[in-house]
Amino acid sequence: MSLLAVGTVAFDTVETPFGKAERILGGSATYITLAARFFSDDVRLNAVVGRDFPDTFVELLRERGVNLDGLVRDDTDDSFFWAGRYHYDLNQRDTLATHLNVLANFEPDLPLSYRTSNVVCLGNLDPTVQINVLNQVEKPDLVVLDTMNYWIANTPDALKEVLRRVDVLAINDAEARELSGEPNLVKAARIIRSMGPKTLIIKKGEHGALLFTGDTIFSAPGFPLEDIHDPTGAGDTFLGGFAGYLARTAEFSPSSFKRAVVMGSALASFVVQAFGPEQLLGLTHEQVDDRVAAFHHLSLVPEGLLTGA
Repeated sequence: MSLLAVGTVAFDTVETPFGKAERILGGSATYITLAARFFSDDVRLNAVVGRDFPDTFVELLRERGVNLDGLVRDDTDDSFFWAGRYHYDLNQRDTLATHLNVLANFEPDLPLSYRTSNVVCLGNLDPTVQINVLNQVEKPDLVVLDTMNYWIANTPDALKEVLRRVDVLAINDAEARELSGEPNLVKAARIIRSMGPKTLIIKKGEHGALLFTGDTIFSAPGFPLEDIHDPTGAGDTFLGGFAGYLARTAEFSPSSFKRAVVMGSALASFVVQAFGPEQLLGLTHEQVDDRVAAFHHLSLVPEGLLTGA
């Protein structure tokens, strides 16, 4: 199945307690597509870049099999830029700069070949832009959405409209509490799913992820790592791995969603080990398989536990 990722392709400057990287490749669509391509041979990217975006970055994505027919270059301004500083608790960060630049006027106009995409992955963007995309695609099999606290607080009506049109929502625990107005995540999940998405993923950073689908609640652990350099893009990488796996299997059952969560978690556990998408660029399928197997052993419940043996 084909997968369409709509989001940002950008420059990031990231500072953590373990180092700093300036003007590296970033953006939600970048991470989503680089993760999804491990599972799908038909990964399509829609985003805008500016006059300062180097051809080397474009070729880097193309060489890894990402379809760039929907990558728009706008020579009237620079590319979207974000700068942030993380604390020792990497769940805490300060945004130092956000320059929308060409993103401020971005209105997706999907190529005709993109409009029949099977799986649509909407990265973090203004909900009105996400609605614009949904108005252009023709009966996708699955729509996966990401959003953030800014849109929850500032565009609640547009966000509620897009939520009614998606199948899966992926947000972090703080965003789930803000969106639902409920501190308990299980209750929050019930409230959010009543807004439209039948499946909800609540990301909890280093503590893993919770999946709510049908009558099923599934908890995937965070992978224990000694080396963590940069959590930027981990959520988008998770999203790409999750959606990419479902595009490969073309199965949208609770068991398939569970496996997809593990696949997304495995890929996200790699990306945090270096600045930017560096780990995704050189990662092999064998390494991904090994990490998925490690996740299995990490969460394996010993036999006989329920019988007291």
